[in-house]
Amino acid sequence: MDFVKRTALALMATAAVMAGPQAHAAASPKLKAEAVAGVEAQKKDIQVMVDTVFSYAEPGFQEFRTMEYLTGILEKNGFKVTKGVAGIPTAFTATWGEGGPVLALGSDVDDLLGTSQTPGLPYVKPMVEGAPGHGEGHNSGMPLVVAAAIAAKQVMEKNHIPGRLMIWPGIAEELLATKAYYVREGMFKDVDLCIFNHVSSDFGTAYGELGMNGMVSVEYTFKGKTAHAAGDPWDGFSALDGVEIMDAAWNFRREHLPVTQRSHYVITNGGGQPNVVPDKASVWYYFRERSFGAVRNLYNTGNEIAQAAAKATGTTVTSQILGYAAPNFGNKPLAEAAYANIKAVGMPKWTADDQAFTKAVQTINHRTVKPLSDKVGELSSPENRPRSIGGGSDDIGDIMWTVPTITIRYPANIPNMIGHNVLSAMAMATPIAHKGVEAGAKALAMTILDVMTTPKLVADAKAYFTDVQLKTDKYDPILGPKAATWLNEKTMKEYRPQMEKYYYDAAKYPTYLDQLGIKYPTLEAPKS
Repeated sequence: MDFVKRTALALMATAAVMAGPQAHAAASPKLKAEAVAGVEAQKKDIQVMVDTVFSYAEPGFQEFRTMEYLTGILEKNGFKVTKGVAGIPTAFTATWGEGGPVLALGSDVDDLLGTSQTPGLPYVKPMVEGAPGHGEGHNSGMPLVVAAAIAAKQVMEKNHIPGRLMIWPGIAEELLATKAYYVREGMFKDVDLCIFNHVSSDFGTAYGELGMNGMVSVEYTFKGKTAHAAGDPWDGFSALDGVEIMDAAWNFRREHLPVTQRSHYVITNGGGQPNVVPDKASVWYYFRERSFGAVRNLYNTGNEIAQAAAKATGTTVTSQILGYAAPNFGNKPLAEAAYANIKAVGMPKWTADDQAFTKAVQTINHRTVKPLSDKVGELSSPENRPRSIGGGSDDIGDIMWTVPTITIRYPANIPNMIGHNVLSAMAMATPIAHKGVEAGAKALAMTILDVMTTPKLVADAKAYFTDVQLKTDKYDPILGPKAATWLNEKTMKEYRPQMEKYYYDAAKYPTYLDQLGIKYPTLEAPKS
């Protein structure tokens, strides 16, 4: 029995199991089997894309190599690329198709400062000390989208299926700094539905209010007057005093804020040298809360405390919005359709080496030992999710409140890692990541075909968006005049020359681990 026929039979069996009162019409098993085969045919391409983007390790607004690399692949596969969209130099759209619904497909591409890590090692070893790295695994999402879109496009062309795809990257997601600007600039005004993808150790999706906080990112700059800090400090007004009093006042205020809020800050400018009273100092805050109104209230409280700190120190203060993220809300009909495909694909077939590496990473780094899962969990819903008391944010929320949207979590990382940390980079250019991306691409390609061939799914998703989601809240962002595209520029000027020697050369080496001389699986740390 050939591959396409075997896959079609498996999909038919899954469709029978999933059928019920909540089931939606879907593409035929034959079409989906062709899409799965199209992803399988890209197995090597997926590995190269995942490894290459990992090696570039570019933080928010500096994803220039990543953009050129991904858009080059998309252009070669018949997509029309537009660069610099929404006034963001590293952002782009890649479009293809005609007629039918318009489906947007996206994932994040940026990495995190200070998380450089040699992949395939179960212990901490930066490639470039202090440099950025993929400590959340954002190197994997766009390769998944690209592979799925190419496979779905091939099926649509072969079978004369109308519909349009729009691929877009999440730029500077770790700064929560672009998607609201995408929305404001009208990138999604003609889009019917959107599917987003994010790395995880599980394989699933969700609908309803997802329990993630909205957020506003704002930098406060205090201005005072310089003076000799020892000779005549009475002639000065310290901007740093304004920052420190604001921070102290905010920390006292925390006691009287809802438990769902999250707020944190860094002092981005503390002055020049100790014997000069600082005339300029800045502090950067993230204010997070569960609803649009609560985020705005938290932001207003921060502004009031900043003004009070300025008055207390004889300084003045201004503020600048650096980013925003709306609370997340997933679309039920679209999530149900995607989940049926996730169940059909199932978890990757992990090898003994994959499980051994997973255990080594967890053990050496004192994390709870949990093997790579071999089962897909249940569809996450408001009925089976634990009640959220606040937490992280993702600016996909801004798109979720613009068009019906879901996030698919795909299993490309190890369980129980620390987020935004080098531990989350250890597996992200190994067979674990490659297999997880391939599985996610299959589910996404199948869901693309569901959207393109079943008008009822599109109609149901839009009805849920209008009749359910928009009855709970309304989109109310807090934005500055433009995206903060200057962020991380100095960092990459410093580190890029050191990082370039580690860029993956796929023409010379089968995998990035081969280029780095890493044996997989490496299971022990060096003897100290």
